[in-house]
Amino acid sequence: MTTPDPIPQPELTPEQLAAKREAERQQRNVIIGVSVVIFLIVAGMIGAVIVLMNPATPVETVTRLRDVFLIVMALLSLFIGFALAVLIIQITSLINLLQNEVRPILQATTDTVNNLRGTAEFLGENVVQPVIKLNGYMAGLQRVIELLGIKRR
Repeated sequence: MTTPDPIPQPELTPEQLAAKREAERQQRNVIIGVSVVIFLIVAGMIGAVIVLMNPATPVETVTRLRDVFLIVMALLSLFIGFALAVLIIQITSLINLLQNEVRPILQATTDTVNNLRGTAEFLGENVVQPVIKLNGYMAGLQRVIELLGIKRR
């Protein structure tokens, strides 16, 4: 089994190539920036845990770090709540799409299949069966003619 030839891609103009390179560069810069921010946050949390675990750490420092952690946790819970709200909105739009657009398409397809089934039955009863009967009568007539000797085989 051979693999089909890939569809040839149209040649890009120099302006399109430059725009594509620029978009890739911007995407790479965003990914690098987000990675650096995440790394700094993780490193800061690890550093804070190390400072908290040190028995020589003053109580004021522990209190401040605890307050910072509480603020971070509150912000994260707000972010998660916002993300859940967006998720619920997206799910409702998906359900709406399924009910109002996909279901009518499926219903129309079912109606079409039923219509085709009815057409096939109608053709079978009104076209195919009479042709089969006619062929049977013609074969019988041909055999009678052969038996009477009017026509040879």
